[in-house]
Amino acid sequence: MKVTFLGSGTSQGVPVIGCECEVCRSLDYRDKRLRVSILVEVDGKALIVDTGPDFRQQMLRERIKRVDAVLFTHEHKDHTAGLDDIRAFNFMQHIDMPLYADQRVLNQLQQEFSYIFTNHTYPGVPRVELHPIQNEPFKVHGITITPINVLHHKLPVFGFRIGDFTYITDANHISAAEKEKIRGSKIVVLNALRKEPHISHYSLSEAISVLEELAPEQAYLTHISHLLGLHRVVEKELPSFVKLAYDGLALTL
Repeated sequence: MKVTFLGSGTSQGVPVIGCECEVCRSLDYRDKRLRVSILVEVDGKALIVDTGPDFRQQMLRERIKRVDAVLFTHEHKDHTAGLDDIRAFNFMQHIDMPLYADQRVLNQLQQEFSYIFTNHTYPGVPRVELHPIQNEPFKVHGITITPINVLHHKLPVFGFRIGDFTYITDANHISAAEKEKIRGSKIVVLNALRKEPHISHYSLSEAISVLEELAPEQAYLTHISHLLGLHRVVEKELPSFVKLAYDGLALTL
């Protein structure tokens, strides 16, 4: 399995429009963060988790020429807004793209991208297949995926475990039962928005506390805002098994 971080930033990305803080002015490529998304490659299949506003740019940067399915964590725009650009893969692969998400999320996609789902579609619109999932394991092209149900304030969000890899973004609470699904993962990715508390995201200290409890071999933090600080500075403050993710980082399991 190979996992590539397509984006590691929060909803505004980094740099933030109009901001002059030291993070937004940083020349370190690790401080340039597009909206969160990952590419997971398993047994010759390529799965995308979330198609945010930067989806097109991410596909071009990583030179991705094939996508076999898309998984959505939840319906917020920084995770769905780039769905229209899936049509490039429709044209190249001659397939309707399978989309996997909670039924609530699929309903929201049908509302926000209504032109895709009308009875008389305009030529060239994205072609998709909707696959509702629940909080139980499912298969995509023979790959077993286990959803992890977390809370983003009061909004249910799905994280996903694939083999020894678990990916969770936009969370500030994980129940004891859901943590049991994560245990044993070699790599866990968890959101850490900033150092100060937040209503719907883990802070840095909260995320580290959860990761210390879960005790994976390696952990990465994502969904990072400019308020967390410079990559090179923050990473020195982390436990030895925790690192900050950055755009373009590739992991092999």
